[in-house]
Amino acid sequence: MKPAYERGNVRLYLGDCRDVLPTLDRGSIDAVIADPPYGMDWDTDTSRFSGGEQEVSRGKEWAERVRGDAEPFDPSPWLDFPRVILFGSNHFAARLPIGTTLVWIKRNPGAFGSFLSDAEVAWMKGGHGVYCVSWVNGQLACHRESGGVRAHPSQKPIEVMRWMIRKAGTLGTVLDPYMGSGTTGIAAVREGRKFIGIEIDAAYFEIARRRIDAELAQGQLFDGGAK
Repeated sequence: MKPAYERGNVRLYLGDCRDVLPTLDRGSIDAVIADPPYGMDWDTDTSRFSGGEQEVSRGKEWAERVRGDAEPFDPSPWLDFPRVILFGSNHFAARLPIGTTLVWIKRNPGAFGSFLSDAEVAWMKGGHGVYCVSWVNGQLACHRESGGVRAHPSQKPIEVMRWMIRKAGTLGTVLDPYMGSGTTGIAAVREGRKFIGIEIDAAYFEIARRRIDAELAQGQLFDGGAK
């Protein structure tokens, strides 16, 4: 399968990752880092909540829920890769071997317990430790990174995904089979890594393509226009 977008060290595929994966050179992929559908059938209409952040306090009513989130998530296709980080591991922990736990603390301590989750959890292949990164006001950060509009209901801040890439210790190609709005791709570009992204939803694919393309163009400006 040919990528729908290719520029520099970035390749993006529009399609189901289960169909795209067999067409990729698995040996060239150093790490899988993703925020997959957890299987929680999450109601993404956040307009009924207030997160206490003035600029985004009314939330947003998304057109549809995350694709595939109504089905139990099966992590097995990704576990054989050398390095793996999967967000939402608390929802499918029984299907994972023992590994390292990564925690994104997204709320100020004084606001713990006030609104939905105080943190999000990811599983990393290998090891058995627990490591945390504190990046508070995560929802507001996503709005700012996306030009004032949060691009995906489960969007993560770029700096959180950069931390994940560094924790994985990868120096090669990062694959995100559930690319969403492309944040992992932007993080990979900023960390100087090659990136392969796959997204099944055409609307989110286009958002990711635009965001990553803008990031690559920004890099070229700093590099004196180098290709």
